[in-house]
Amino acid sequence: MQREHLADLTALIAVADEGSFTRAAARLGTSQSALSHTLRRLEARLGVRLLSRTTRSVAPTEAGERLLETIRPALAEIERGIGEVTELREMPAGTIRLTATDHAVRSVLWPVLAEFLSSYPDIHVEISVDAGLTDIVAERFDAGIRIGESVAKDMIAIPIGPPMRLVTYAAPSYIEKYGAPATPHDLAAHRCINLRMRTRGILYAWEFERDGRALNVRVEGQFTCDSIEMIEQATLDGFGIGFVMEASVAHHVEAGRLVPLLDEWCAPFAGYHLYYASRRQPSAAFRLLVDALRRNTRR
Repeated sequence: MQREHLADLTALIAVADEGSFTRAAARLGTSQSALSHTLRRLEARLGVRLLSRTTRSVAPTEAGERLLETIRPALAEIERGIGEVTELREMPAGTIRLTATDHAVRSVLWPVLAEFLSSYPDIHVEISVDAGLTDIVAERFDAGIRIGESVAKDMIAIPIGPPMRLVTYAAPSYIEKYGAPATPHDLAAHRCINLRMRTRGILYAWEFERDGRALNVRVEGQFTCDSIEMIEQATLDGFGIGFVMEASVAHHVEAGRLVPLLDEWCAPFAGYHLYYASRRQPSAAFRLLVDALRRNTRR
């Protein structure tokens, strides 16, 4: 196989994955017109149409699907072989693609990456900040970082952060005007700041637990948001009671800007976990990052 033929097949996979010449071109670091020319050249050489193009999308034809079924595993094996050779370098190298929530990046990942990237200049890390439960296999991520209880059972999951708590808070101005709830049931009479889950589009039911008794409460209020940071800000500004991460607002509590409520009902749960597919063969660069995250957890 000539070298340009391999590049043409790689381009076909990128377009099929992205469903768009624009996104595929950005992924490959080339122009849309050059990529389109590459695919037409491949189709002309094979004498068959591989892609069905419309004004809105692009998708493989039946012939394209059959070719992709053959070349995907072959090219994946080539990438694996190159990765194994790269591991023999004295200085580890490679690219690690991760998906994580904004809070996970700021609280457990970046404090480790800041030192890690300086120590290994040939290792590149790409992070997709996403609050949804991303399919890391389909989206071709090396790993994801999520709360332990949300990680699928068929994944290898490694704890990389301490236990966490969601706690109800209110600003002193809110408590002065509306009072404070004594039990979770009292929240029905209060203005609460709702979180809309980006993945499923539903409102999050606040979860409480006391003496082994679990209680889920649906709350109502004037403001709803899918951003944890904006919920924290709205709580600080006195627009209602917020249900947010304890560690994120600890400095506001210490300064007297927020008051914890229903503390005895807010039980800890498993913190952030790094997870990846059990069938994945981790690269040397990825193993180094996992080791760095584990060491940080033990500090």
